Amino acid sequence: MNPIKTIDEILEIRKTLKSANKKVVFTNGCFDILHAGHVDYLTKAKQFGDVLIVAINSDSSVKKIKDSKRPIIPLSERAFIISNLKAVDYVISFDEETPYECIKKIVPDILVKGADWPIAKIIGRDIVENAGGKVETIQFINFQSTTNIIETILEKFKN
Repeated sequence: MNPIKTIDEILEIRKTLKSANKKVVFTNGCFDILHAGHVDYLTKAKQFGDVLIVAINSDSSVKKIKDSKRPIIPLSERAFIISNLKAVDYVISFDEETPYECIKKIVPDILVKGADWPIAKIIGRDIVENAGGKVETIQFINFQSTTNIIETILEKFKN
């Protein structure tokens, strides 16, 4: 079974999960250069429910929110890597700057973001809470980021 799905496929899966009373957890991100912080975050996110759906920003979306030199890793490879992590059940992608439309369609039971996001500013919080769901945050273990990794590489390879 390929865990990389379209939004339409996820909506069908969501119906089945809802009828089986499975708690669906949703999170999102660029996941450009995968690092230990990402793996820890996704592992902890999965612990909030039964099924973890990860929405990944498309390449054009990453360019809009990061800069024109990103992503480093193309969407197909990022989705493949994320989909092969033990904690992740399904992966979808989105082209917008935020996953609001995905959240509006899926209406997950639990919406998860990093603790660097104040709960009041988490995109989709209104949808999830209005449907009786919960919004959770996860503290980062090492504050590692793709941006920091890129800066470290550039620094180490300066002439």
